[in-house]
Amino acid sequence: MPYFSIIVPVYNRVDEVDDLLGSLSQQTSKDFEVILVEDGSSERCEAVVAKFEDKVDVKYFYKENEGRSIARNYGMERASGEYFLFFDSDCVIPERYVATLRDALRSGYTDCFGGPDAAHNSFTDMQKAINYSMTSFLTTGGIRGGKVQLEKFVPRTFNMGFSRKVWEKVGGFREMFSEDIDMSTRIRQAGFSISLIRDAYVYHKRRNNLKSFCRQTYVFGMSRITLYMLYPDSLKLVHMLPAVFVIGVVTMALLSLLWSWWWIMPLAAYLLAVFVCALFSTKSLKISLLSIVTSVVQLGAYGLGFIKAYVWKVLLRHGRNVDEEVKLRKGK
Repeated sequence: MPYFSIIVPVYNRVDEVDDLLGSLSQQTSKDFEVILVEDGSSERCEAVVAKFEDKVDVKYFYKENEGRSIARNYGMERASGEYFLFFDSDCVIPERYVATLRDALRSGYTDCFGGPDAAHNSFTDMQKAINYSMTSFLTTGGIRGGKVQLEKFVPRTFNMGFSRKVWEKVGGFREMFSEDIDMSTRIRQAGFSISLIRDAYVYHKRRNNLKSFCRQTYVFGMSRITLYMLYPDSLKLVHMLPAVFVIGVVTMALLSLLWSWWWIMPLAAYLLAVFVCALFSTKSLKISLLSIVTSVVQLGAYGLGFIKAYVWKVLLRHGRNVDEEVKLRKGK
């Protein structure tokens, strides 16, 4: 019986599954099974799974579309491992990931863990720029696995795991946006330990264009208010900074038009800092320039989503009831 059960929800991601299973077939440790749950895809990946059946212990399940959280819960119900791992289908796993994680758990066991993500050399320049803006302290405050953090570390489902005992006590994921943050909060409230294992990183492709990235971060901003309504103590200063960024940019733009262009200098200085740090990190002029754009898109979209949800749900008390928004279809 394998120690790890790797659970991956999939929805119309044939090429991504090919890359993911290819990377898992190269693992130096084989102490795992893969539970791949196809969540009602119109483009099914059965043929891709068949390519790797002699290289990876992979179990394929197809179900009607209900959402990624329900798919993860479906996978856990069919897993045989003692420790569940969760990846997104757009991840590529370094060959020593499983071995590194097993060694880390042996030397310092934790009930739940999360790891960071990185950009693979094969990624496009836009993907690398998005990866930078999603992991930089200047844009996220280090809350996604950076060296400096402005809040307690919260595992994310692109690279997250917890024990079977956690699942048996806490239950499955809720079908909601930011379900991984909700799950991590419930795990911590139940008294389980949560750790960041820095060496257990994955290559995360994320979005590959600005439109989809903008939409994703806008939803992140809105979902932060849902989490605030569920857990009032969870809202920290770092979560408000994108909204402050949006208000600040609008204010500086108006002041520069009405009085003096000097009012725009704080924004220019910040964007210069993003460029310099990105250049130091990526060693690429093009990616550093793109990082300015992706950082503005990320902060702007998140901030707008945050402001809209706060005004609509908190101040005006409109929108769906929180219990309806996070209603569990399976697990609790």
